[in-house]
Amino acid sequence: MFKGSNVALITPFKNDKFDEDAYIKLIHFHIKNGTNGLVPAGTTGESPTLSHEEHEKVIELCVKESNGKIPIIAGTGSNSTKEAISLTRHAEKIGADGALVVTPYYNKPTQEGLYQHYKAINDNSGLPIIIYNIPGRSVVDMSVDTMARLFELKNIVGVKDATGELDRVNKTKEKLGKDFIQLTGNDDNALEFNRRGGIGAISVTANIAPKLCSEFQKFSILSDELSKSKAEELDKILQPLHYSMFVESNPSPVKFAAKLLNLSEDGVRLPLVSITEPTKKIVEEALKLAKLI
Repeated sequence: MFKGSNVALITPFKNDKFDEDAYIKLIHFHIKNGTNGLVPAGTTGESPTLSHEEHEKVIELCVKESNGKIPIIAGTGSNSTKEAISLTRHAEKIGADGALVVTPYYNKPTQEGLYQHYKAINDNSGLPIIIYNIPGRSVVDMSVDTMARLFELKNIVGVKDATGELDRVNKTKEKLGKDFIQLTGNDDNALEFNRRGGIGAISVTANIAPKLCSEFQKFSILSDELSKSKAEELDKILQPLHYSMFVESNPSPVKFAAKLLNLSEDGVRLPLVSITEPTKKIVEEALKLAKLI
């Protein structure tokens, strides 16, 4: 169910309020341009600075507007297990297809704590759950052994791997098998990630290059020489874009890019700030190289 190019959707703001019109425009932009899945209210969607009501509204509107045309993986993670359960149950109730649950940040649970956190969410919801392992932000790294324990539960189906460690893909596939979904959270390593056993990405760059990203993903999971060559060609086009999206803290660069494409405003909520002028030039040049502007 979850494969290919899944966009980590930005949450547009206008005068610091959730811009529903721009958000609806974005959703249909992705459906039209071949995106394989929508991931609302994740880190790129600025979930840490959304109110509880806004968080639920962002997911509800995504489900409503997509109208079953594309899978929805709702961001429902929290460093509070009770809150993560509540958000996951809400996502299930309104019709999301899956939940993306980040490893608890700041409170640094042990591997057993991580297991019990996800087990509690699993036991209180029927949604397929994708583990979001991003030690660079959460300061905790889920081991392959802990993932293997979790995969024995009924709802744990895969991982968004943002460790940047490509050997982890091989180890995970060897330990858990090919049925455990592996999606990269690092756009820049997607080509090699898929060659090692991944089947897609949850992508920041896809916000502004959905067609390129979905085409790249389509070819990158195929093994014939023509497809390999096409995937490499698309990867070269995408790499400057990937780089430009992370020169400053995500999602500030991608929101500026979205503004240049007339998709939404570029406002972010504090403590994030808009990107600097030098970074704006890098983003603009990357968009030009990819022939997006």
